[in-house]
Amino acid sequence: MRSRSNSGVKLDNYVRIIHQTILKHQNPVTGLLPGGPDHPDAWVRDNVYSILSVWALSLAYRKNADRDEDKAKAYELEQSVVKLMRGVLQCMMRQLDKVEKFKYSRSTSDSLHAKYNTSTCATVVGDDQWGHLQVDATSLFLFFLAQMTASGLHIIYTQDEVDVVQNLLFYIETAYKVADYGMWERGDKTNQGITEINASSIGMAKAALEALDDLNLFGAKGGPGSVVHALADDIQHCQSILTSMLPRASISKEVDAGVLAIISYPAFAVEDISIVNMTKEEIISKLQTDTKLPKSPEQVQEYQDALEGILIKQKDGIRLLPELYSAPADKVEEEYLHPHSVDRVPLGKCPLRWGQSLYILGKLLSEGFLAPGEIDPLNRRFSTIPKPDVVVQVSILAETEEIKQLLLKNGIEVETVADIHPIHVQPSRVLSHIYARLGRNPRLGLTGRPYRRIGVLGTSKFYIIRNTIFSFTPQFIDHQQFYMALDNKMIVEMLRTEISYLASRWRMTGRPTVTFPVSQTMLTEDQSNLDPAVLATLKKLQDGYYGGARIQTGKLSEFFTTSCFAHLSFMDGKTASSQESHEGSDDGKVHDFRCDDDVNMYLPNKLFRSHHLSLNLNLPESSEPQQTQVRSFFVSGSGIPTDASGAVDHVALVQLLKETQSLQDQADILYILFKDKGMDWDTQLHGKGSTVCSLLTDLYEKVGQLKQWGLVRMISGMLRKKVEELDSACSDLLAHQKHLTVGLPPEPREKTITAPIPPDRLAALIDEASDNNISVAILTQEIMVYLAMSIRTQPSLFSEMFRLRIGLIIQVMATELAQSLNCSGAEATDSLMSLSPSELKNLLHHILSGKEFGVQRSVRDLDTGVSPAISIHQLGNTGATKSERAGISKLKSDMKMRYRLPSIESLDIPDNIPVSKDTRQGQWLRRRRLDGALNRVPVGFYQKVWKILQKCHGLSIEGFVLPSSTTREMTAAEIKFSVHVETVLNRVPQPEYRQLLVEAILVLTMLADVDVQTIGSIIHVEKIVHLANDMFYKDQKDLGAEDHILDRDPSTGVCRLLYDSAPSGRFGSMTYLTKAVAVYVQDLLPSGSCAVQ
Repeated sequence: MRSRSNSGVKLDNYVRIIHQTILKHQNPVTGLLPGGPDHPDAWVRDNVYSILSVWALSLAYRKNADRDEDKAKAYELEQSVVKLMRGVLQCMMRQLDKVEKFKYSRSTSDSLHAKYNTSTCATVVGDDQWGHLQVDATSLFLFFLAQMTASGLHIIYTQDEVDVVQNLLFYIETAYKVADYGMWERGDKTNQGITEINASSIGMAKAALEALDDLNLFGAKGGPGSVVHALADDIQHCQSILTSMLPRASISKEVDAGVLAIISYPAFAVEDISIVNMTKEEIISKLQTDTKLPKSPEQVQEYQDALEGILIKQKDGIRLLPELYSAPADKVEEEYLHPHSVDRVPLGKCPLRWGQSLYILGKLLSEGFLAPGEIDPLNRRFSTIPKPDVVVQVSILAETEEIKQLLLKNGIEVETVADIHPIHVQPSRVLSHIYARLGRNPRLGLTGRPYRRIGVLGTSKFYIIRNTIFSFTPQFIDHQQFYMALDNKMIVEMLRTEISYLASRWRMTGRPTVTFPVSQTMLTEDQSNLDPAVLATLKKLQDGYYGGARIQTGKLSEFFTTSCFAHLSFMDGKTASSQESHEGSDDGKVHDFRCDDDVNMYLPNKLFRSHHLSLNLNLPESSEPQQTQVRSFFVSGSGIPTDASGAVDHVALVQLLKETQSLQDQADILYILFKDKGMDWDTQLHGKGSTVCSLLTDLYEKVGQLKQWGLVRMISGMLRKKVEELDSACSDLLAHQKHLTVGLPPEPREKTITAPIPPDRLAALIDEASDNNISVAILTQEIMVYLAMSIRTQPSLFSEMFRLRIGLIIQVMATELAQSLNCSGAEATDSLMSLSPSELKNLLHHILSGKEFGVQRSVRDLDTGVSPAISIHQLGNTGATKSERAGISKLKSDMKMRYRLPSIESLDIPDNIPVSKDTRQGQWLRRRRLDGALNRVPVGFYQKVWKILQKCHGLSIEGFVLPSSTTREMTAAEIKFSVHVETVLNRVPQPEYRQLLVEAILVLTMLADVDVQTIGSIIHVEKIVHLANDMFYKDQKDLGAEDHILDRDPSTGVCRLLYDSAPSGRFGSMTYLTKAVAVYVQDLLPSGSCAVQ
């Protein structure tokens, strides 16, 4: 037991140190700390770190106080902490308009400022005069607000301030897709103010969200209204992106000491101990050489002794920690000649208040005045402890009594929606609208949480809302949002993925509960049984193991005792005036709660919409052939009904729409009306109110049920349906250090996405890159979502790929279909559009994996007897006889010429792709085309390019030079360098030719291992390829090859046979490229150097 006098003396000494170095600089009005004598402004990050030692010392006094004098000191120190934290809060509250804007725009101009006036809490520089957007700084403040509140401090005083903190959580919850300036305030390492996604910002935001979730900001004296909430899905998004980035700090920084703050104290944001250790090793090995990590008390003491030796000791005995150490200006040359020989001298601020504070905190811990749990009351330090296995609970619900009986016939006992009273089941979009009310405060101009989808972690809890228990269905089964949910195979695939995700990511108390409804759309076409894919999945769920997770099936009511419950207290007692809604739901509005006691008066009464198989566009059954009715509207020689002036007769078109039974023709006619008249034009087909939009919506329902995917995509494009998670998919790909392009090359048509952008801007960019072709635009959205799904579950598929070119991927998919089905390019693109979502995802996966596959098998839906790639295109003619089709064929061709009906005719697929009985023919051409389109290169390729650039003046690729100076600006393993090389390669439009250039560069990189200092010139890579091509052509001619076999690609002049040659072997591409390199560089090498063999 330590003697009182000894403890008291030591703590009093720390009070003296803290007062001299920190508290004497605290502003008496605002509580803020200035940056230093030459920096009068108050930085958010510096202030929070600087006050930590004061908070720690107050905790030490509180624990060791046995006299009133010590208790008074503890209280005084605590209030100094509260004053500073409230000062920072006041600064932010003066910028709530920015918080509100940033929630939607995520723009640097709408961000909170990084520094403020110490005396007034006002801003000190303009929005564009500083790198203000620093998510880690705002997150650090929120994180320690949580830790300090949990330790017993009262920082938040009013309900208005609670709402402010809640909105600050919304400000940081999308940190995983926000490019900011980072903790060094300069963004990209070139110090040019370029924002980028930073691991340190994501990690600190994740820690803050976890720390504040369900925390009562009024402490023990608070009620339900002072609790703040964070969404588990946002936290896990941050987690998955963070683990995919580490040990890399950002795209431009291979390593950064700032990451230490998130893998250890204070954030402890990383749960995987192997990633923590790998990141530490990376930092130590690259930023501090010839040392080991302090893993034992002896090593810790060694570090402490080393630190004590370099502190600046003042006359009064106080040791100060300077900002930095530097070699004296007059000894820089000596240091260059003899590294580590010159003693450094302290420079900059002394002390650096932030560092001084953490030094004192460390001393209080090491001397035993504090236990780790006291400065970490929320137990963040245990984040790497393994969690127990998760059992996922699944409750299957039947939409109707008939479906319940069908399931019972198959041995699956379930409840209907009516059976589960008093539990209410609603779609996930309803939960999104409920959460939109969280943090709403009209007096402060705060509208609450932006309407965003709720992920499976959020929907896997029971919710108590106004004393009513709610369960929510997962978002992926909501077909009203996007057509992927119309594909039953896609639904079960996404269910498997989501259950696997739940099992690995669930961190809350209780088990996750998934409510899975079985609706009419999950039955076979004759409604007599369940879709085989759905039935097989339900039986697997009952077996107790699915998607790599342990499963427990049962009734919802049986899961009450083992499930996770969330009480949404913010819905209790809100007044009508504060509940004005700004977001639109599917019916165009969100009803106000007002004085309704029952939440059901706001929520939709039915979970399932009834499906109308009849579109009611057709006349009563008529025996008249459709052909004569159609022809009656034609005007001499024209395919489209026109009036006397030659303009399109839209009334006649409406009549034609009413009479035709072909769904394809109905869609085409509605497309013309959509282009000419707009969505809101009233056709008066069934009287007033039959707008183009309503007719398209009805048609969408019907073609969705008939699984006519080409029409589904076309109408989705017209209805401007967007994948709800489109921006999340884009952000996930970007956060995995992948750039995206949409549209077909070359630029400017092909648009590059290098940073997250808001959903509306993203959708507009896709439309623009697609030349406003709605089918291409909707397919681009779909592919982007599938790529994001794949990168989450199988990131290895994307190794050495830094730019995903979605337009080229779509083109390659169509080419694959054309080659495998031996059909024209136009037929292949129609077949591609007609693939079901699950088959399209399958095709994409096969292309990404690089494995051989059979298109016949991947496109034929054996369960329904429908072949989407070939037959679905014809199914668009359902209901029309052969004579009817002949009667409107001229109309269709004229429509296409005049209105450019949605198709992918611009994909430039060859019309005559030969298919040989020899399966080996075309194999290597196909592989090169795939690799070129996917930007796939061998492992370590870019690091080898960096080495060869050090030995020459640059590489020229089709006129674009990659200069050797690049190696002085970027490191070999830097993603920014890889992207830079890839950008030059992407200027080559032909994927197979691009891949030959990659092979030529790969051969060139072997020169990096040759003992030659320099090659001495710019190397023209395309000349090497053409040299190899000439050698190949000559050898083939000498062997008697006929001219048609040696046909050359007109755009590049390269033999098609060379494209289709295996890399190895006597006539392999690498053989000729190696010879070409040897010939090409021989004259460039200095005399006397070794010859290239």
